[in-house]
Amino acid sequence: MSSQLLQLHVCKLPRLKKSRRNSGIPLHFFIPTLPNPAPSNNRSLFPYSPANQSVTVRRPFPLSHGTTTLGFIFQGGVIAAADTRASAGGGADCMLWERILTREIRLYQLRHRRCLSIRGTAKLLSFMLHPFKGTEVCVALTLCGWDKDLIYVCSDGARLQGDIFSVGSGSPYAYGVLDRDLRWSLSKEEAISLAREAVFRATHRDAYSGNNVDLFHVTAQGWSQRKREDLKEEYYRDMKRKTNIVEG
Repeated sequence: MSSQLLQLHVCKLPRLKKSRRNSGIPLHFFIPTLPNPAPSNNRSLFPYSPANQSVTVRRPFPLSHGTTTLGFIFQGGVIAAADTRASAGGGADCMLWERILTREIRLYQLRHRRCLSIRGTAKLLSFMLHPFKGTEVCVALTLCGWDKDLIYVCSDGARLQGDIFSVGSGSPYAYGVLDRDLRWSLSKEEAISLAREAVFRATHRDAYSGNNVDLFHVTAQGWSQRKREDLKEEYYRDMKRKTNIVEG
Protein backbone atom coordinates (compact mmCIF):
# COMPACT_ATOMS: atom_id res chain seq x y z
CA MET A 1 0.00 0.00 0.00
CA SER A 2 1.45 3.35 -0.96
CA SER A 3 2.67 5.56 1.86
CA GLN A 4 0.26 8.33 2.47
CA LEU A 5 -0.37 10.88 5.15
CA LEU A 6 -3.66 12.57 5.78
CA GLN A 7 -3.38 15.86 7.58
CA LEU A 8 -6.70 16.83 8.95
CA HIS A 9 -7.77 20.18 10.16
CA VAL A 10 -11.01 21.58 11.45
CA CYS A 11 -13.22 23.69 9.20
CA LYS A 12 -15.98 26.09 10.05
CA LEU A 13 -18.90 25.01 12.18
CA PRO A 14 -22.56 25.08 11.07
CA ARG A 15 -24.15 28.53 10.92
CA LEU A 16 -26.53 28.23 13.81
CA LYS A 17 -27.19 30.35 16.86
CA LYS A 18 -24.05 32.19 17.94
CA SER A 19 -22.90 33.92 21.11
CA ARG A 20 -21.27 37.35 21.11
CA ARG A 21 -19.68 36.48 24.43
CA ASN A 22 -17.82 33.57 22.81
CA SER A 23 -16.54 35.44 19.73
CA GLY A 24 -19.39 34.32 17.52
CA ILE A 25 -18.78 30.61 18.09
CA PRO A 26 -21.95 28.53 17.50
CA LEU A 27 -23.39 27.10 20.70
CA HIS A 28 -25.41 24.27 19.17
CA PHE A 29 -24.88 21.13 17.15
CA PHE A 30 -27.13 20.43 14.18
CA ILE A 31 -28.61 16.95 13.81
CA PRO A 32 -30.13 16.26 10.37
CA THR A 33 -33.45 14.55 9.82
CA LEU A 34 -33.21 10.79 10.22
CA PRO A 35 -35.53 8.14 8.82
CA ASN A 36 -37.83 6.47 11.33
CA PRO A 37 -38.28 2.90 10.06
CA ALA A 38 -41.18 0.85 11.31
CA PRO A 39 -40.28 -2.80 11.95
CA SER A 40 -42.84 -5.59 11.93
CA ASN A 41 -43.62 -5.09 15.61
CA ASN A 42 -44.45 -1.41 14.91
CA ARG A 43 -41.78 -0.26 17.34
CA SER A 44 -39.33 2.36 16.10
CA LEU A 45 -35.63 1.58 16.06
CA PHE A 46 -35.04 5.26 16.91
CA PRO A 47 -37.64 6.02 19.60
CA TYR A 48 -35.96 9.27 20.58
CA SER A 49 -35.31 10.59 17.05
CA PRO A 50 -37.84 12.87 15.33
CA ALA A 51 -39.34 11.43 12.18
CA ASN A 52 -40.20 14.59 10.31
CA GLN A 53 -38.08 17.41 11.69
CA SER A 54 -34.53 18.34 12.60
CA VAL A 55 -33.52 19.12 16.15
CA THR A 56 -30.81 21.25 17.70
CA VAL A 57 -28.89 19.80 20.62
CA ARG A 58 -27.09 22.20 22.92
CA ARG A 59 -23.51 21.29 23.66
CA PRO A 60 -22.20 21.75 27.21
CA PHE A 61 -19.43 24.22 26.28
CA PRO A 62 -18.31 26.33 23.31
CA LEU A 63 -15.48 25.04 21.12
CA SER A 64 -12.71 27.06 19.56
CA HIS A 65 -11.06 25.50 16.54
CA GLY A 66 -7.75 25.76 14.77
CA THR A 67 -4.50 24.00 13.98
CA THR A 68 -1.40 24.22 11.79
CA THR A 69 -0.56 21.62 9.14
CA LEU A 70 1.91 21.83 6.28
CA GLY A 71 3.52 19.81 3.54
CA PHE A 72 6.12 20.53 0.88
CA ILE A 73 8.15 18.76 -1.80
CA PHE A 74 11.95 18.90 -2.06
CA GLN A 75 14.65 16.88 -3.81
CA GLY A 76 14.68 14.28 -1.03
CA GLY A 77 10.95 13.50 -1.00
CA VAL A 78 8.00 15.03 0.80
CA ILE A 79 7.87 16.52 4.29
CA ALA A 80 4.59 16.76 6.20
CA ALA A 81 4.18 18.24 9.66
CA ALA A 82 1.42 19.30 12.03
CA ASP A 83 0.95 20.53 15.56
CA THR A 84 -1.18 18.55 18.02
CA ARG A 85 -3.40 21.30 19.42
CA ALA A 86 -6.56 20.94 17.36
CA SER A 87 -10.09 21.04 18.73
CA ALA A 88 -13.01 19.24 17.14
CA GLY A 89 -15.47 21.14 15.02
CA GLY A 90 -15.54 18.83 12.02
CA GLY A 91 -13.10 16.32 13.49
CA ALA A 92 -15.62 13.50 13.42
CA ASP A 93 -16.12 13.98 9.66
CA CYS A 94 -12.36 13.94 9.12
CA MET A 95 -11.91 10.69 11.07
CA LEU A 96 -14.82 9.05 9.23
CA TRP A 97 -13.54 9.95 5.76
CA GLU A 98 -10.01 8.89 6.66
CA ARG A 99 -11.33 5.41 7.45
CA ILE A 100 -13.45 5.35 4.28
CA LEU A 101 -10.51 6.41 2.11
CA THR A 102 -8.18 3.86 3.73
CA ARG A 103 -10.73 1.12 3.01
CA GLU A 104 -11.12 2.15 -0.64
CA ILE A 105 -7.35 2.27 -1.17
CA ARG A 106 -7.00 -1.23 0.25
CA LEU A 107 -9.85 -2.56 -1.90
CA TYR A 108 -8.22 -1.03 -4.99
CA GLN A 109 -4.95 -2.76 -4.14
CA LEU A 110 -6.67 -6.12 -3.70
CA ARG A 111 -8.63 -5.81 -6.96
CA HIS A 112 -5.85 -4.53 -9.20
CA ARG A 113 -2.75 -5.87 -7.42
CA ARG A 114 -1.08 -2.49 -7.47
CA CYS A 115 -1.03 0.64 -5.34
CA LEU A 116 -3.27 3.58 -6.07
CA SER A 117 -1.29 6.75 -6.83
CA ILE A 118 -1.72 9.94 -4.86
CA ARG A 119 -3.40 11.60 -7.85
CA GLY A 120 -5.78 8.66 -8.15
CA THR A 121 -6.47 8.76 -4.42
CA ALA A 122 -7.22 12.49 -4.55
CA LYS A 123 -9.55 12.04 -7.52
CA LEU A 124 -11.37 9.19 -5.76
CA LEU A 125 -11.80 11.22 -2.59
CA SER A 126 -12.97 14.25 -4.58
CA PHE A 127 -15.63 12.16 -6.34
CA MET A 128 -16.82 10.73 -3.03
CA LEU A 129 -17.03 14.14 -1.35
CA HIS A 130 -18.62 16.07 -4.21
CA PRO A 131 -22.21 14.90 -3.51
CA PHE A 132 -21.89 16.47 -0.05
CA LYS A 133 -21.15 19.93 -1.43
CA GLY A 134 -23.34 22.50 0.30
CA THR A 135 -24.05 20.25 3.29
CA GLU A 136 -22.63 20.39 6.80
CA VAL A 137 -19.97 17.77 6.02
CA CYS A 138 -16.64 19.37 6.89
CA VAL A 139 -13.43 17.68 5.70
CA ALA A 140 -10.03 18.98 4.58
CA LEU A 141 -7.12 16.68 3.75
CA THR A 142 -3.63 17.06 2.35
CA LEU A 143 -2.43 13.89 0.63
CA CYS A 144 1.22 13.21 -0.06
CA GLY A 145 3.16 10.12 -1.04
CA TRP A 146 6.09 8.36 -2.64
CA ASP A 147 5.37 9.72 -6.15
CA LYS A 148 6.17 13.26 -4.95
CA ASP A 149 2.63 14.53 -5.34
CA LEU A 150 1.07 16.92 -2.87
CA ILE A 151 -2.69 17.44 -3.25
CA TYR A 152 -5.23 19.23 -1.06
CA VAL A 153 -8.84 18.02 -1.10
CA CYS A 154 -11.70 19.68 0.76
CA SER A 155 -15.29 18.74 1.51
CA ASP A 156 -16.84 20.38 -1.56
CA GLY A 157 -14.80 18.07 -3.78
CA ALA A 158 -12.23 20.68 -4.82
CA ARG A 159 -8.69 19.45 -5.60
CA LEU A 160 -5.56 21.60 -5.57
CA GLN A 161 -2.12 20.31 -6.50
CA GLY A 162 1.08 22.12 -5.65
CA ASP A 163 4.58 21.95 -4.21
CA ILE A 164 3.68 23.50 -0.86
CA PHE A 165 0.55 23.65 1.28
CA SER A 166 -0.22 24.90 4.74
CA VAL A 167 -3.71 24.65 6.19
CA GLY A 168 -5.26 25.83 9.42
CA SER A 169 -5.46 28.94 11.56
CA GLY A 170 -1.67 29.07 11.90
CA SER A 171 -0.99 28.67 8.17
CA PRO A 172 -0.27 32.37 7.43
CA TYR A 173 2.64 32.27 9.90
CA ALA A 174 3.88 28.93 8.54
CA TYR A 175 3.78 30.25 4.97
CA GLY A 176 5.96 33.19 6.04
CA VAL A 177 8.73 30.81 7.07
CA LEU A 178 8.30 28.41 4.16
CA ASP A 179 8.23 31.13 1.49
CA ARG A 180 11.46 32.56 2.87
CA ASP A 181 13.59 29.41 3.15
CA LEU A 182 12.05 26.64 1.03
CA ARG A 183 14.09 25.55 -2.00
CA TRP A 184 14.30 22.37 -4.05
CA SER A 185 17.93 21.59 -3.13
CA LEU A 186 17.32 21.27 0.63
CA SER A 187 18.94 18.29 2.32
CA LYS A 188 16.83 15.99 4.47
CA GLU A 189 18.12 17.60 7.66
CA GLU A 190 17.48 21.11 6.32
CA ALA A 191 13.95 20.19 5.21
CA ILE A 192 13.11 18.72 8.62
CA SER A 193 14.52 21.77 10.36
CA LEU A 194 12.48 24.07 8.11
CA ALA A 195 9.24 22.20 8.80
CA ARG A 196 9.85 22.31 12.56
CA GLU A 197 10.65 26.01 12.36
CA ALA A 198 7.46 26.76 10.38
CA VAL A 199 5.22 24.87 12.81
CA PHE A 200 6.98 26.40 15.80
CA ARG A 201 6.59 29.98 14.52
CA ALA A 202 2.92 29.34 13.77
CA THR A 203 2.24 27.93 17.23
CA HIS A 204 4.04 30.86 18.84
CA ARG A 205 1.72 33.38 17.15
CA ASP A 206 -1.49 31.38 16.79
CA ALA A 207 -3.37 30.66 20.03
CA TYR A 208 -5.18 27.69 18.50
CA SER A 209 -1.93 25.90 17.54
CA GLY A 210 0.65 24.43 19.89
CA ASN A 211 1.68 21.57 22.15
CA ASN A 212 3.76 19.12 20.07
CA VAL A 213 4.85 18.70 16.47
CA ASP A 214 4.46 15.50 14.46
CA LEU A 215 6.75 15.28 11.43
CA PHE A 216 6.83 12.75 8.57
CA HIS A 217 9.29 12.15 5.73
CA VAL A 218 7.97 10.31 2.66
CA THR A 219 10.21 8.80 -0.01
CA ALA A 220 9.98 6.06 -2.66
CA GLN A 221 11.30 3.61 -0.05
CA GLY A 222 8.50 4.36 2.42
CA TRP A 223 7.74 6.86 5.15
CA SER A 224 9.22 7.57 8.54
CA GLN A 225 7.99 9.56 11.50
CA ARG A 226 10.25 11.52 13.78
CA LYS A 227 9.80 11.31 17.49
CA ARG A 228 7.12 13.75 18.66
CA GLU A 229 8.72 16.95 19.93
CA ASP A 230 7.45 19.36 22.56
CA LEU A 231 7.26 22.87 21.09
CA LYS A 232 7.62 24.39 24.53
CA GLU A 233 11.21 23.12 24.63
CA GLU A 234 11.79 24.58 21.16
CA TYR A 235 10.62 27.95 22.48
CA TYR A 236 13.19 27.92 25.29
CA ARG A 237 15.94 26.85 22.88
CA ASP A 238 14.98 29.74 20.60
CA MET A 239 15.10 32.22 23.47
CA LYS A 240 18.55 30.91 24.46
CA ARG A 241 19.83 31.33 20.88
CA LYS A 242 18.58 34.93 20.81
CA THR A 243 20.24 35.65 24.15
CA ASN A 244 23.57 34.24 22.94
CA ILE A 245 23.39 36.40 19.80
CA VAL A 246 22.79 39.54 21.86
CA GLU A 247 25.59 38.73 24.29
CA GLY A 248 27.99 37.85 21.46
